[in-house]
Amino acid sequence: QVQLVESGGGSVQPGGSARLTCQASGLDLKAYGVGWFRELPDKKLESVACIDSRDSRIWHQYSARGRFTMSVDYVKNTVDLQMNNLRRDDSGVYYCADEEGLGVVSGECPRDWSYDEWGQGTQVTVSS
Repeated sequence: QVQLVESGGGSVQPGGSARLTCQASGLDLKAYGVGWFRELPDKKLESVACIDSRDSRIWHQYSARGRFTMSVDYVKNTVDLQMNNLRRDDSGVYYCADEEGLGVVSGECPRDWSYDEWGQGTQVTVSS
């Protein structure tokens, strides 16, 4: 059974850092595209970063570039999201998701509907 479990959320002051971890079980991450998403106030899901299953290349979307870093550990079967210089508008529930064989086209991470399996999410609150 495939399962994704996020951890590492919490309250952070503006300018601070947080590291989220997505622990995958029941699958070999090497064969999967994985994405990190943030839930917006209107409940839509915004892509933050993703991994292309074909070459393991990691792509960071506009809001994350220069501040967030996604990484993968295929031994531990984990995908991390290191978030630095956090802003209030980074607050939200962060989800990881996966889909077997999913690739990235033109550097644009797949939208949320492309992913089949999701974690339960972890809350990040940036406030002073």
